[in-house]
Amino acid sequence: MTVADIVQPLVHATLGDGVAIRVRCWDGSEVGPADASLLLRIENRRALRRLLWSPNELGFARAYVSGDIQIEGDVFAGLDEIARAAVPEQGPGVVVDAATKRALVKAALTLGLIGLPPTPPPEEARLGGRRHTKVRDADAIAHHYDVGNDFYRIVLGESMTYSCAYWVQPPGPDFDLSDAQVAKCDLVARKLGLEPGMRVLDVGCGWGTFARHAAQTYGAHVVGVTISREQADYATKRMADEGLSDLVDIRVQDYRDVRDGPFDAISSIGMAEHVGAAMLPVYAADLFALLRPGGRLLNHAISRRPGQPTTFSKTSFIDRYVFPDGELLPMATMIEAIESVGFEVRDVESLREHYALTLRAWVANLEAGWDDAVAATTAARARIWRLYMAGSALAFEGNRIGVNQVLAVKPARAGASGMPRTRAELLAD
Repeated sequence: MTVADIVQPLVHATLGDGVAIRVRCWDGSEVGPADASLLLRIENRRALRRLLWSPNELGFARAYVSGDIQIEGDVFAGLDEIARAAVPEQGPGVVVDAATKRALVKAALTLGLIGLPPTPPPEEARLGGRRHTKVRDADAIAHHYDVGNDFYRIVLGESMTYSCAYWVQPPGPDFDLSDAQVAKCDLVARKLGLEPGMRVLDVGCGWGTFARHAAQTYGAHVVGVTISREQADYATKRMADEGLSDLVDIRVQDYRDVRDGPFDAISSIGMAEHVGAAMLPVYAADLFALLRPGGRLLNHAISRRPGQPTTFSKTSFIDRYVFPDGELLPMATMIEAIESVGFEVRDVESLREHYALTLRAWVANLEAGWDDAVAATTAARARIWRLYMAGSALAFEGNRIGVNQVLAVKPARAGASGMPRTRAELLAD
């Protein structure tokens, strides 16, 4: 009897019938459709032992990240198949029910898998302390962002922008990822009404792309804050190399510690996902206090659909390997928090399809530069990013998550907003 014969009930219990995924075991035996779009290679017994000890998404994640399970083929098509096989109310992911557990135990006994649990891969996040304290937030940010600027340059391209691009033209040789990221920066700048001499706070400034654009194109004076040391070092050097140090001040600083307001405008692009529901009132109130009357806030953040959990499960791939402590809130929750502290929301725009295109471009970059990416970090880290970005692209395409730009103003005396009367004026070049 081959290994495939033994694990076939496990494969069937997990994926069901008619799913175009093939499984190849360490003895070369296979199970599943011959024309499958995705091949799962079970490299050794340890892969199944990981599933035995953690019969859930975390067990699969540990096997995949460690290389005990390999994924070959079209990752988008394969993940789409897995999502189709999932129990509808659970959403896409690895389905582990009673039948799966029974099949796993039977396979374990037949293959002699009983033993101590394998050590988790070193890439797994293990944070301590109370959620969303400054210290724990810094550790969570370091886990995700401080994995090497060279690695991120391969994935993100030369723009070094880790948020949704703005595809005003279809992707192609005449309009690529870099062009789309510049277009996004300019969209934010126009919504904020930037003019020469304005003082701008860029919360979660990343590698400095928006700060650079605001200073270089609009003549704004920008304070960019991040709690990632690697991002700050890169952004500081970037501004010096481009002669923008007099206009851009990059700091390693938590947004809760910024005290040198007021600012004329605040941008928060892809940062609010790290704030958390419990800290959202503090986040909104702090940004409101830092703005002058008439100043504008642009909050660009990923959102969950209403009714879904805001936090990721502790056994999820995303929480343990990608965004520890990340929280995706419904758009209505974000708007309520912003309005509750005194802001007036003036414009909301969904960029959901734009993020799917952005993620597909990042996956293409990673796959094209795979060997360099592995050399810049680890093979495990490269595998993590490929799976998470492909899965996220499908989630945006399937309307399971969204991304929205919320433009708000801090009203001046007697309610004056200073905003243009029409959206056409707001977005005018």
